[in-house]
Amino acid sequence: MLSNKQVVLREYAEGAPKDSDMEVITNKSTGVNVPQGSNAVLVKNLYLSCDLYMGHLMHKSLGGPDGFTPFTPGSVIMGYGVAKVMDSGDPNFKKGDLVWGIIGWEEYSLITKPEDLFKIDHTDVPLSYYTGILGN
Repeated sequence: MLSNKQVVLREYAEGAPKDSDMEVITNKSTGVNVPQGSNAVLVKNLYLSCDLYMGHLMHKSLGGPDGFTPFTPGSVIMGYGVAKVMDSGDPNFKKGDLVWGIIGWEEYSLITKPEDLFKIDHTDVPLSYYTGILGN
């Protein structure tokens, strides 16, 4: 098992999101391997974005842009990020691959929809650029 620090939404924000609307917890339920027979991808997160739309997702009544639903209190905050593949049940990804996509604000994420991940083939620019102009 991995010790996995996570940023979770403590409660819906009223007004601008504040530190007190979130909390950092340590979850020890993340395995070091993808469950057998799963096509999931386990990643170690390297860079996380903090985008304006995420503030909207922290409000119960506002929601976000089309296709986005509000975060749920007690759940990990999700956003764009860059990660390194640790284990994969999907043949399109192998250990060591660098990827970008929607990942959790946590040290490790188990991605159950690997079609939402994209391989990073160009490492001649800073990886953090994939959380912005090169990624989304």
